Amino acid sequence: MKVLEAKFVQGFIRMCNDGWEQGWHERNGGNLSYRIKTDEMESVKEELVYTGEWQEIGTKVPGLAKEFFLVTGSGKYFRNVILDPKDSICIIEIDETGENYRILWGLENGGRPTSELPSHLMNHEVKKEISGGKHRVIYHAHTTNIIALTFVLPLKDEVFTRELWEMATECPVVFPSGIGVVSWMVPGGREIAVATSRLMRQYDVAVWAHHGMFCSGEDFDLTFGLMHTVEKSAEILVKMLSMRPEKLQTITPENFRSLAADFHVTLPEKFLYEK
Repeated sequence: MKVLEAKFVQGFIRMCNDGWEQGWHERNGGNLSYRIKTDEMESVKEELVYTGEWQEIGTKVPGLAKEFFLVTGSGKYFRNVILDPKDSICIIEIDETGENYRILWGLENGGRPTSELPSHLMNHEVKKEISGGKHRVIYHAHTTNIIALTFVLPLKDEVFTRELWEMATECPVVFPSGIGVVSWMVPGGREIAVATSRLMRQYDVAVWAHHGMFCSGEDFDLTFGLMHTVEKSAEILVKMLSMRPEKLQTITPENFRSLAADFHVTLPEKFLYEK
């Protein structure tokens, strides 16, 4: 099978385009990665080339040794992924040490994987361990309303989680573990990767102050749906704050506990404090 005919590649391309259409990927903003299954790699092996040079990742991820990833390219535009995927995305292999990668397919006009590769791979390593291998997608987008909120809300997990939970009843069901927040840091390096992967041990969502959001999930639909739900809740909160800073009514801690019981989810009590 040709790479572009594979279902996982088509799903990846569609998710890139969906994010572009949401307005989350201005210019070359944002990035996406997918940990490829063994049978999926086998299905596209005829087009893979294993002669590329090994390059340093910039961090060490031994838990991902000999794994394969489909990744967006550095400096590439999400709006172009659907138009010219061979130029915009690539399949990479991680070496046996977890310190280097090489390109097996894609980026045919040159380039390298996303500059956020250390963050993506460190998050993949954590989520692979925590989820027992179920999580395969890491998605970073410049979600407008979440970014706006990082200027006006305290940069605390408890505050972001509770405020966003209150905006829509589905939110505590979609992201019951809550949301983590990383204070502003220079993107692309190991330091922000470490901070984000630490939060990913507790959450599936991490907000980067004044920058955007990272989400992890089992597949493209669940991960995009998680990002979409959080950002829509942020949009409601931004609109609410613009109309009236104080709420006349809201979902209470006891309401959340009842919701959790009915939907069979566990909501951490640290988010159910009395205001």
